[in-house]
Amino acid sequence: MNVTVASAPEAAISAARPDRRERVSGLIQRHGAAAVLVLLVTAGSLLFDSFPTHQNLGNIAITSAFLAIVALGMTFVIISGGIDLSVGSVFALGGVLAAYGSRWGSVPALLLALGVCGGIGLLQGVLIARARMAPFIVTLAGLLGARGLLLSISNEGAKTYLIPHGSVLAKVGQGEFFGLGYPVYVMAGLFLAGGVVLQRTGFGQAVYAIGGAEDAAGLMGVRVARTKMIVYTASGLLAGLAGALNAARLSSGVTILGTGMELDAIAAVVIGGTLLTGGVGYLSGTVAGVLLLGVIQNIINQVGDLSSSYQQVVSGAFLAVVVVLQTYLSRLNRLR
Repeated sequence: MNVTVASAPEAAISAARPDRRERVSGLIQRHGAAAVLVLLVTAGSLLFDSFPTHQNLGNIAITSAFLAIVALGMTFVIISGGIDLSVGSVFALGGVLAAYGSRWGSVPALLLALGVCGGIGLLQGVLIARARMAPFIVTLAGLLGARGLLLSISNEGAKTYLIPHGSVLAKVGQGEFFGLGYPVYVMAGLFLAGGVVLQRTGFGQAVYAIGGAEDAAGLMGVRVARTKMIVYTASGLLAGLAGALNAARLSSGVTILGTGMELDAIAAVVIGGTLLTGGVGYLSGTVAGVLLLGVIQNIINQVGDLSSSYQQVVSGAFLAVVVVLQTYLSRLNRLR
């Protein structure tokens, strides 16, 4: 009987080469949200004449831009193995602070919002990284604290601060270029910069390493505590910036906004292929996840006899399916 034995180099190459199942699972995880997004956009364009119009698509883009900026910071946090439940309240606080500070000018308004919201993120990062407290508990406290500060500034929500229409901040929030609001371009620029940081810098690799195996990353010389503090500070800054831009677009700091936004951000990130366990994530997937939620809401609004509350039902169903699929694909890769 003839037995063919592979040489050592051939065996090593075969072991290193990913099989078809692994490649397919990777493609599904990374591009699944984008594929579903294309299908939904195609279906919406065929079913509703008003869906593919430039105005409607522009509205989807501008309404999704603020959530996308928040989700950008959340992506870094989740890849690092953490969670940030405070972003919804920090988003609302950033808007109120920007409107409150606009009496002194656009630059002080923006600096006030970014300073306070970034400070909240930094404090949370210190407690998580240095005091080794659980991210869930720390950011839950941040959610309550930011909302309480917002209510204190606005006299329990009774006072609404306005942003002058002629100010630079208002022009940034309300201006358009080629039919798209300026916040969309701000969001696109932030994601491009975030992609470079995540994929092309040592800091981005440290974020992945910490989320994959924090203890091993520390042994390899990764500055775990500093990286975590930067990640949570960036999350607070981005949530505050999104809130300030939203307030500029509305010309006021609305106190009731941001409730449940942290859940939408987490859903968009996870739907986009980022694992809740950390170590794996894609900013392109986050963009697709945010747009997918926006398209779902818009299509539901196109149907006259359905209320917007159905969007939460559909989004929750999408999230459940994605989590189950991610778990299944992870088990397949472990069994390989």
